Amino acid sequence: MNNFQTILLAVFLAFFVFAVLIFSGLLKVDSNTSTTSSLKGSLVIWGTFPSGNALKPIEEANSANKELSIRYIQKDPSTYEQDLIESFAKGNGPDLFFITPDMIMKNESFIYKIPYVSYPEKSFRDAFIDGADIFLTKDGSLGFPMVVDPIVMYYNKDILINESIAKPPQYWDELFELNSKLTKKKNDSSITQSMVALGGYNNVNHAKDILATLFIQSGNDIMKRLEEGYTPILSEGSRSSISPVEKALTFYTEFSNPSNSGYAWNRALPESINMFTGGKLAMYIGFASELFTIQSINPNLSFDVTDILQTRTVQNKRTYGKVYALAVNKKSTNLTSAFGVGGLMSSGDNNKNFAIAVSLPPASRAVLATKPANNPYMFTFFNGAIMTKSWIDPDASASNDIFSEMINSILSNKSSVGDAISRAQSQLQQIIK
Repeated sequence: MNNFQTILLAVFLAFFVFAVLIFSGLLKVDSNTSTTSSLKGSLVIWGTFPSGNALKPIEEANSANKELSIRYIQKDPSTYEQDLIESFAKGNGPDLFFITPDMIMKNESFIYKIPYVSYPEKSFRDAFIDGADIFLTKDGSLGFPMVVDPIVMYYNKDILINESIAKPPQYWDELFELNSKLTKKKNDSSITQSMVALGGYNNVNHAKDILATLFIQSGNDIMKRLEEGYTPILSEGSRSSISPVEKALTFYTEFSNPSNSGYAWNRALPESINMFTGGKLAMYIGFASELFTIQSINPNLSFDVTDILQTRTVQNKRTYGKVYALAVNKKSTNLTSAFGVGGLMSSGDNNKNFAIAVSLPPASRAVLATKPANNPYMFTFFNGAIMTKSWIDPDASASNDIFSEMINSILSNKSSVGDAISRAQSQLQQIIK
């Protein structure tokens, strides 16, 4: 970037932050001197991104403003939420912290809601992907969307080539046609190679997220925000016919039914990611962030990645994804700078550079508009980010148990599909209460 571009970018960002802070009321203008306070002081940001990656864009922000000191602290994902809650209770929480939709319900009371008078809802929706609207409330937005980790489909190129399959499927119903070629069994019917890991739960990595993808594609967002609070909507649908969620759940469990033409998975198989990296699974449904894990486990695996499968009759493409947003601690002692830094990091080149640093697609529509032509993996991840939707998971661990029980009760014939959904609905409601 030449000096003129650098200056132009700096001026643009300065005006952006100035406008946002003025309208928010966080920054006061002295009418006598026509000056404003600048972003300054110390800020602490918490997140689970590796510090080596996340630090680079933050260091660049530090060097651009000598009066501002930003410190990023990497937290353990397994204790992150508990660490946040304890720090807020003690009054020493970070000024900004990364959140995902499954953290909203537990942490909403600690977050400074960006009022619509300072950042209009229309501006927010125009700036970020549809999936980012999960952070919108009746009073304002809960954070500045940063990056997206969408569900995509990895596939073993060699397995498809060996069966003369030119390209991976695009629609879910194609799996039934391909299964006879891609799933291999011994004489005793034990599976030695599987087409796809669907139908089970305990040994299907991200089973809950795959189910969320199917439910969202069916038009059900799992959880609904009310005027006050939240309510699960899994059971929503026509009482006189099979609901979309019931159809999606029936489809999912068919792949674990030995008498079905789509039978491709059972409880005796290894975890799906191990099957895939071991060259025994034709298609693996997982997150974009798993790319490097797959490469590191088996550097010799011949694979590629494509968009998640879609329902043929639905016009709007969707996938589930984790949307990461930068939230502001409402008790921050440097609220003005925290607000300003959140706005800066979620827009323009700052957002682009952060996305590159953490190897995930950005949440900004403007940045997503230019896809990386020289990186085929990231090209697909950009597509996934654009079609991402999410859901407000009240408790990630508890909901995982609920979804697990829902699937396993169907597979063991303890419950009908409809009864399993109704029970899951009630259990999600109990978590909220």
